[in-house]
Amino acid sequence: MRGLSGGPRSGPGRVSVRAAVPVVAGAVAVAVLLSGCTAGGTGARDEGPAHAESVTAPAASPSPSVSSAKASGRVDAVRLVKNDPQVSAEVKRELKPCVADEYPVDVSYGDLTGGPAEDIVVNVLTCGDAVGVGSYVYREENGGYQHVFKAEEPPVYAEIDRGDLVVAKQVYEKDDTVSVPSGENVITYRWTSGRFVEKYRTHNDYSNAVGTGPSPVPDS
Repeated sequence: MRGLSGGPRSGPGRVSVRAAVPVVAGAVAVAVLLSGCTAGGTGARDEGPAHAESVTAPAASPSPSVSSAKASGRVDAVRLVKNDPQVSAEVKRELKPCVADEYPVDVSYGDLTGGPAEDIVVNVLTCGDAVGVGSYVYREENGGYQHVFKAEEPPVYAEIDRGDLVVAKQVYEKDDTVSVPSGENVITYRWTSGRFVEKYRTHNDYSNAVGTGPSPVPDS
């Protein structure tokens, strides 16, 4: 598999959903309802060059709580993202129904922060080619959800891997085509002292078929 092509990779606590809900305006305090329907998978994630100038970094401090009503452990991811003030306007514009009332959203549940409930990883994709345009992590606190991580430099995709957050980003050089990127950066974050800290970074160079092993990041 090259980069983000070939569809979302499986991992602990992963579910793929296309949430079907109406777009609701309002402040982040508006309660988030459960998504009306789900369907497995969002299709293949194809490569695509970056088209937004966004900073990809762990959140230095959590944002105000994004309220959410939930049942059976599942949250309306579309409303969660749309009501989050830290999500860029560009990503919110991409978050629209692809077919009828189906939204291109992948959601994973798992333990990343050691909180009282499962954390939520949300990936927002494009409708046409399923390129990841934004990845977010939410931590449940006091009945709401705190935004604790975001990556908005497409193509990007985040997953839970054995308690760590793994973010994959494809790398394009000047003459690369959309379908053939030069490589991929895979960054592993770990929840440390109330925030995500980068621990490992792996670069895979597709053109030369060379990959470097994960290099520990010194603690600051």
